[in-house]
Amino acid sequence: MEALSPVLQVVAVVAIGFPLLMYLIQDRLIFYPQPLPGSHREVVLKRFPGIEALFIESADGTRLHGWHVKPAPGEPLVMYFGGNAEQVSWMLDEVSRRAPGTGWLLVDYRGYGASAGVPSEAALVSDALQWYDAVAGRARQVFVFGRSLGGGVAVKLAAERAVAGVILVAPFDSLVEVAKHYYPFLPVNWMLRHRFESIALAPKIGAPLLCLVAARDEIIPAAHSRRLYDAWGGPKRWVDLDGGHNSTDGAPVFWPSILRFLEENRGQSPISDGPKSP
Repeated sequence: MEALSPVLQVVAVVAIGFPLLMYLIQDRLIFYPQPLPGSHREVVLKRFPGIEALFIESADGTRLHGWHVKPAPGEPLVMYFGGNAEQVSWMLDEVSRRAPGTGWLLVDYRGYGASAGVPSEAALVSDALQWYDAVAGRARQVFVFGRSLGGGVAVKLAAERAVAGVILVAPFDSLVEVAKHYYPFLPVNWMLRHRFESIALAPKIGAPLLCLVAARDEIIPAAHSRRLYDAWGGPKRWVDLDGGHNSTDGAPVFWPSILRFLEENRGQSPISDGPKSP
């Protein structure tokens, strides 16, 4: 039997080795943990004396951290899940200026901020549910707010717990579909461990949706956001934003749309087709 020619050997190595490499390093391509040293956390607490550095222990014993802005009496609480490279303490300045009185829980994913552990889809979703169960009793209503990767976490939470509304910025239908857009030559269906199949959950969610999308998003093409939006089961509003993926907050309609959404759904009964928290 003749050996493969050198050219075919190279082709075989690339055809097998590249997908294998992508499979092995996918966690580093999806998650970019942004730790926050304890000294920096103290600086944040001094700058914002009204907030609380809240810690809980996950089901597997991992210590998790979130920034808690207490709501004024009768005001809702918004649980915020950031992007894949986001250190969420930056949002404290925004929410203090833009939405005074509203409560916020800015969640540090595992490995991000002051949270321990290693991120994964299963861990982030499990932690989100545990955060909800820990803080839902602190406010009259709970909204969830997910940005980019955080949209996948927020959608899963809304499918499992009673929420008053869902705010998504640059969300996607499925991480598998986004990966296919970037790597059409790879068998991503069987390679991807962290799938965030939000579109499969969307038709079952009856909570109101506010979807804010940059028309020129260079990271998550707007078509992926539109597919998720079209599949949503509850009332919904689409807002086009100027700019790209990382400039959404600078759009003039960004915060006014969010504040209007919170006001319009104030006092509404939480909606969920999934299991309710105790």
